[in-house]
Amino acid sequence: MNYFVIVFSIFCFGRSVYAQKTVSAVSLSPRIANYQIQVELNTATKRLEGKETLVWKNPSNEFIRDLQFHLYLNAFRNPQSTFMRESGGQLRGEFIDKNDPEAFGSIDIVSIKTRVGASGEAENLTGNYRFIQPDDANADDKTVIRVLLSKPVAPGESITLDIAFRAKLPKIFARTGYSRDFFLIGQWFPKIGVYEPAGTRYATQGQWNCHQFHAHSEFYADFGVYDVAMTTPASFRVGATGQLKSERRNPNGTKTQRWYAEDVVDFAWTASPDFEVFEDRWRHVSIRALMQPEHAGQAQRHIDAAKVALAYFDKHLGRYPFATLTIVDPPVWALGASGMEYPTFITAGTSWGMPTGMRLPEQVTIHEFGHQYFMQLLATNEFEEAWMDEGFNQYYEGRIMDETYGPKSSVIDLFGYRMGNLELSRTSYVHLDHPAIAPSFGNVWQLPDDYYGELTYFKPATWMRTLDGLVGRPVMDEIMRTYFNRWQFKHPNANNFIAIVNEVVKKRLGNRFGPDMNWFFDQVLYGNQVCDYELHSLHNTEQGSTYRSAITVYRKGDAQLPVEVLVHFENGKEELLQWDGKARSHTFTLTQTTRADWAKVDPQQKIYIDINLNNNSFTTRPPASPAAKYAAKLMFWAQNWMQWLAWLV
Repeated sequence: MNYFVIVFSIFCFGRSVYAQKTVSAVSLSPRIANYQIQVELNTATKRLEGKETLVWKNPSNEFIRDLQFHLYLNAFRNPQSTFMRESGGQLRGEFIDKNDPEAFGSIDIVSIKTRVGASGEAENLTGNYRFIQPDDANADDKTVIRVLLSKPVAPGESITLDIAFRAKLPKIFARTGYSRDFFLIGQWFPKIGVYEPAGTRYATQGQWNCHQFHAHSEFYADFGVYDVAMTTPASFRVGATGQLKSERRNPNGTKTQRWYAEDVVDFAWTASPDFEVFEDRWRHVSIRALMQPEHAGQAQRHIDAAKVALAYFDKHLGRYPFATLTIVDPPVWALGASGMEYPTFITAGTSWGMPTGMRLPEQVTIHEFGHQYFMQLLATNEFEEAWMDEGFNQYYEGRIMDETYGPKSSVIDLFGYRMGNLELSRTSYVHLDHPAIAPSFGNVWQLPDDYYGELTYFKPATWMRTLDGLVGRPVMDEIMRTYFNRWQFKHPNANNFIAIVNEVVKKRLGNRFGPDMNWFFDQVLYGNQVCDYELHSLHNTEQGSTYRSAITVYRKGDAQLPVEVLVHFENGKEELLQWDGKARSHTFTLTQTTRADWAKVDPQQKIYIDINLNNNSFTTRPPASPAAKYAAKLMFWAQNWMQWLAWLV
């Protein structure tokens, strides 16, 4: 996703040839869709001419009588598409110029033919398709087509289609297109939808899952093989999903590169004459950073961050099975292409003069690499369950950043102001005007306006950190490793993840949290309950030679989670108390030879989703005002930040 713009907005408001073989010689995934594509980029007209041969295998036990395809570039065809209506022609701060005809993009199918019979005779299906709108009634949306077949595809059989297409790239404002002589080409070819047999995710019977292009959703696709030949001007440097297998110079001043990728769900590429190329390696992975000349000095920051992410995911989740990783640095005038993920291919984002204390290049690189696991290897449905990609990834981003660069300074450590990554995620959720606005679960395009990031990134990351705190890091790591190993290449859903949580927690912790953890997910995922525990009062009563201490805790929110209360006595002794957190209030009564000095709810901050940490403690001694302290700190940072911006300009 375009994470660079989200992070940058938060700051502003607080504001060679790859020739290695794949790691595995055998297929890692069910290869449902295998593509051979030849495409030529006309850099003058910003157009693509393409020929695509698709071999699609029926994964079900049913006879398939129609095929459905995404034509994503038609989201930019005119202001009437569903994407344009929902977004208003902008995506996270980048806008399309609606008065400029060249700003729009589109894709048209010239012909569709299928090969039938032993002789491979072609049958023309060009007149057998129509545009459909499975998500809304917008007849102007042309991002999905249905192709009727004269002969059904039998269970387990394959069909071969030859498709000719033409596309006009939009000016970049939302992930894909061109800006001057920089091209980021994503979601650019006719792409078959996912046919879900009964039992896949929520399907009770076989069905196509092929949603329109929406403003706040991303993508969902099956695994396959991509063999793509791209023709560009010879002077352009190219990067793409997978591995470069060959390059041919053409007499007309162009070159044709062939790139190949196995067991991936998508294919994207970039081209520009300005890239400076930096190469490095982590174990079996060749890392290639395509940098803008003015950002060349930051290439190592991107590469080092990628190595950190590779090592962390390898240790805590599972092996990265591919031999390449390409990092693309878009120019400042094409920030709409920043912070986006494709298989083995990510876009980052930075600016000239980015200080080392502002770790935006590292953050975006680590975040976008993490999608290789949740978007690519697990291939969750980002239309319907974006939190399983974005939220899980945001949680791991926080872990990696905080453990690598410091939990209180991993995002920013500049001019005396510091902020950690998990802290940033939590703050983005708990400071919402309406944190109970809606559950995170559901179709992403139907979430409340302006709450997409909070409900799919930050809230899930925060409750994932809470689950981590409740069950403990070793159990959490076992949950996530089990989930990844069991469900990679299989399109999991929420039920699959929750079942593994219940399985591992039961195995490791017994009935500590009850017969299962469903109560937790009913609140944080399917519900909109808000968590807020308050240490309301602490009273000491002298009783002869002893003191009776009464500690009262309130549950101010409607979420119910088990909490701990730490009581500190004047003689230095401490006692940790347990409460199931269900009642509206609970009073602990303790008798000791000395008075209780202070008490604190959730002393280890396990309940990370608690929206107000300022009311978690109570002391018998008057404290300094925390509000004044943080206000002064924020003002100090803001003044220095503005001075730095002035110097930069």
